[in-house]
Amino acid sequence: MNDIRYSLRQWGGRLSRPRPADAVSGLVTALFSIPEGMAYASIGGFNPVNGLYSGMVSTLVGSVFARTVLMVTTLTSAIALSSQSVLSSAGLDPHDVGNIAMLTVAVGAVMLVFGLLKIGAIMDFVSSAVMTGFTVGIAVQIVAGVLGDVTGYDPDAHNTVLKFVDAGAHISRWSVPAVTVALATIAVWAVFRFIKPLKSYATLIALIVVTAISAAIGTDIKTVGDIAQVPNSLPPFTVPDITAFPDLILGAFAIALVALAQAAGISAAVPNPDKSRPSASGDFSAQGAANIVGGFFGSLPTGGSLSRTGVAVSAGAQTRWAGIFAGAWLVVAVLLLGSVAEIIPMAVIGGLLFVIGFELIEGRWADIVLVLRTARLSAVAMIATFVATTQFPLQDAILAGAAISLVLYCVQAARSARLTALVPDDDGWHVTAPPKTLPTNDITVLNYSGVALFAEVPRIAETWPAMPSEPGHHVIILSVRGLPDVPSATLQKLLRDRAKDLQQTGGRLILAGVRPPMMTTIRRVGLADALGPHNVFPASDRVFGALDDAYAEAQRWMREE
Repeated sequence: MNDIRYSLRQWGGRLSRPRPADAVSGLVTALFSIPEGMAYASIGGFNPVNGLYSGMVSTLVGSVFARTVLMVTTLTSAIALSSQSVLSSAGLDPHDVGNIAMLTVAVGAVMLVFGLLKIGAIMDFVSSAVMTGFTVGIAVQIVAGVLGDVTGYDPDAHNTVLKFVDAGAHISRWSVPAVTVALATIAVWAVFRFIKPLKSYATLIALIVVTAISAAIGTDIKTVGDIAQVPNSLPPFTVPDITAFPDLILGAFAIALVALAQAAGISAAVPNPDKSRPSASGDFSAQGAANIVGGFFGSLPTGGSLSRTGVAVSAGAQTRWAGIFAGAWLVVAVLLLGSVAEIIPMAVIGGLLFVIGFELIEGRWADIVLVLRTARLSAVAMIATFVATTQFPLQDAILAGAAISLVLYCVQAARSARLTALVPDDDGWHVTAPPKTLPTNDITVLNYSGVALFAEVPRIAETWPAMPSEPGHHVIILSVRGLPDVPSATLQKLLRDRAKDLQQTGGRLILAGVRPPMMTTIRRVGLADALGPHNVFPASDRVFGALDDAYAEAQRWMREE
């Protein structure tokens, strides 16, 4: 609930005053929502009107609560296809409004629970390299998804890359009018993009101008009206069929994962203009609220849409009001001008989505170059995620990306872990390399820098000083002030073994700088008992306070021995 309360404060506070650019951006997004939403619903085998309703209440509610303030919550092609699959697998009619409402509300409930449980925090483990590959892959999918509208030829391939190959191999079957309208749309957009005062309105101008010209000359290409009639009415209030819930709950989880995967790249691709920090869990809660409310007003399951967010940003969105206006404008447009939207050519929509797809790639170009120049492993992760995004279901691709990120994290942690020696002098402590072998009858101070991950422990074990061949009293003080609160079991085992080696020869292993949570852990697992009395020194307010105390204890013990 904290995420929702935070969003309400944000919405009611400094973002409470809408800007003219948001109203224009919302209008452009609403106009896009008419053909695109209806097309996505048709792809999933639903009534195209449900796709139209998915851009109204759900979009408005999602924008109110979203932590990624420019994110537009609406129907996407992947969610539409997933929803159709879930209903079909459950043996339910995808045209039954009660079934649709129950599925949408169930998806919203799952999303809301995920958000409140902070499950969205898993996205924090996705590296920049993986996020770059995922975002570019989504952009390529957007372009591939409109090839049919732009060329007039629908590629007969389900694979994203093969769609380009198929379309290229059948140029002779392309529709000249469709290609001409799409190119004209891109050209008009480009011209007004270079006129600074009109830059933010280039998308809207291109949409209106090319649509008007196409209608005036009677171009024979597919329009919005060819998909379905746009009704001049508000979405009806629909009561979910609660009897369908048991058959839909597992499918609702699957659709929620698809939505999370799609929305995951939005905060990275479209940062908050006010520099506020986005929250994956907060966005998931916002999408949950959007679906729960939208389900009662004819909406299909919705989620954060990178393409529709790209439209809003391209049209000049500056605050969350752009999404709120998008939902409100769509309601007004359908009531007053619903049938007029039927004349918009699908090639115009395709041309502008083409532009948006390439803009998203251009926006990540600096990140692509940075990753390629940073490290070979990061580049491999980026490319692997891009391939997965364009070849596999999105939920599988993002999970694969998260797994790649975790592997990269383990590798980098293992490489960065260090064991250094600290030597006291008149100025304090200075750093040097740890000795290969422990000096006889002396005190050796070591500092462990790392995250205590199991993968880095072998590296620490390799640099740990070997026991001397001569008998004597040896003391190792290990500074652990910088380690996490719960060290890995692998590290605990290493410390037990090294303490046992020292104790067998009359020596001691002393831990210095143990913070309270770590102290609780080592006592609970018995490590403190294994080290022996007076061998654990808690962290103090002074940086080297515990280390100084441990060193003084080691000196006292050496004198007595």
